[in-house]
Amino acid sequence: MAPVSYSESKCSTQGKTGRQVEWKLILVTGVYMMTGMLLLYLGVTGEPEPQAILVGLATVAAFLLVSLYWHFTGYQGDCFLLPVTALLFSTGLVFLFRLDPAYAVRQFVWLLAGLMALILTTRQLVNFRFLSDYKYIYALAGLVALILPVFFGSEQGGAKSWLYLGLFSLQPSEFVKILVVLFLASFLTENKAVLTAGTRNLGWLSLPGPQEWGPLAVMWGISLLLLVFQRDLGAALIYFSTFLTMVYVATSRIFYILFGLGLFVAGAGASFYFFDHVRSRVEIWLNPWPYIETTGYQVCQSLFAINSGGVLGVGFGQGYPEYIPAVHTDFIFSAICEEMGLLGGTGVIILFMIYVFRGIRIALKTKDEFAALAASGLTALLGLQAFIIISGVTKLLPLTGITLPYMSYGGSSLVANFILLGLLLNISHEAYVD
Repeated sequence: MAPVSYSESKCSTQGKTGRQVEWKLILVTGVYMMTGMLLLYLGVTGEPEPQAILVGLATVAAFLLVSLYWHFTGYQGDCFLLPVTALLFSTGLVFLFRLDPAYAVRQFVWLLAGLMALILTTRQLVNFRFLSDYKYIYALAGLVALILPVFFGSEQGGAKSWLYLGLFSLQPSEFVKILVVLFLASFLTENKAVLTAGTRNLGWLSLPGPQEWGPLAVMWGISLLLLVFQRDLGAALIYFSTFLTMVYVATSRIFYILFGLGLFVAGAGASFYFFDHVRSRVEIWLNPWPYIETTGYQVCQSLFAINSGGVLGVGFGQGYPEYIPAVHTDFIFSAICEEMGLLGGTGVIILFMIYVFRGIRIALKTKDEFAALAASGLTALLGLQAFIIISGVTKLLPLTGITLPYMSYGGSSLVANFILLGLLLNISHEAYVD
């Protein structure tokens, strides 16, 4: 299928007006971020950080340049998603400077890579529908990417899911999540009618045949099995939850959800008995206080930090987030809650809710089934990841060791989430979302 040029889009309410709204929101985000960077520059949080102002201005400029590029090419993707992403990233970047300037500078470099990936995605994959033709390529590429760390990967935090490539490390599972969504969207679109109605009866229950659910189950099962071998059970939980969400969106059959939850309970029980680090995390989740000096130290310090923040927080730079191990990755939400309080933590959650709302709106507006399922899956992927990590640091769920999208330090996660953003924007470009 020939690519659709940006000029062929007929979205009358996005266009220049939408991009102007986008610029204004990014500029407001820039003022917000530069306030934090100025405080860092003046040494309010300790030692003055001379790089903060320069990195802050460069970040605002980078987001504005992306928006300007879309403006001059006539791109009409959703005008709210990029500012929401910029606000999430800016908050994370300010706190990374607060925690460790070296990580903040590296995160800025990864931002540039992520924005480049975003531009390439919105330019080269703007005609989103052709992606439905390559579902088995996604499956094969995803399996290869998951197999590599099993044999050549390095272990971090109990998970063997990293590949070291000289100057930097890469976590393939972050990118495979997107391939899984594209595979599921394509396969479910092709087999939606049969999966919904079924072809054979089992008592009162109508089920599809193996030719319909077989490839789906094999792809899902192998992905989870490989993740178990990598011991990256946080990513496995996200894969599983996204899988169930997309199946339900495609078929509206509650049986698939109940059956999937049954498999989850069985898998969780098996993981508890076979993997020591899973058992440890469950025990810490149930009662971390007996392990406060060892394995429960991280969770307990997170709870102390969140509690000490109260409603308004102790003030930017006045907390003690450095007592939380890996605070710049898994626990950045705890640092925000300590210094910005309940209001700051709620603000972060609201931003993710806005992101999910826009993603659902895009899925509802699109006229193409594949695009609608893909938008639902991509939105669920990001929303579930945010929910799982925030639940982990607040002890609502066991810790999973995943990053908070756009906010935690992590290059693979950041670049993958910008690709996810680009795909969502491409769907909205075709759907003319206003």
